[in-house]
Amino acid sequence: MGVTATGMGRQMDQVALLEFIKRHRMAVEASVSTAGGPQAAMVAIVVGDGLEILFDTIQTSRKVENLRRNPKVAFVIGGWTPGDKRSVQYEGIADEPSGADLERLKRLYFDRAPGRGGPEICLDLTYIRVRPTWIRFGDFNQTPPEVVDFGAGDLSSAC
Repeated sequence: MGVTATGMGRQMDQVALLEFIKRHRMAVEASVSTAGGPQAAMVAIVVGDGLEILFDTIQTSRKVENLRRNPKVAFVIGGWTPGDKRSVQYEGIADEPSGADLERLKRLYFDRAPGRGGPEICLDLTYIRVRPTWIRFGDFNQTPPEVVDFGAGDLSSAC
């Protein structure tokens, strides 16, 4: 794990990172449009114990078209609570799981995001899973700030 700056508090590790992300139900998702420009959207997320993110979206959305063409995706998680200057920058590779893998992820999704209607509400949904390639946690509530990078080698054995 590469640490670019460390504050005086407890240093962020993968277990604490996972717990931080689990406390957040929403994230800003960013993908690359067919024209090569940025596109962003607010999405409801859940995170698995391996730091994989799952969200649902309508199959005809721009983000689905973007991710099917170019599976690289980024998220910003946290940083919206007044007085709390902690957030996660998350980059990864998206796919659309199927079969038993999809069923496992949907159980996780509905367990952690109660009230999401699922396919019975909207039959045109697809589920996007994102596996991390790089994550940065930043805590600017402290001086000096804590900024911790988790690279691909750190994440291959995530939690």
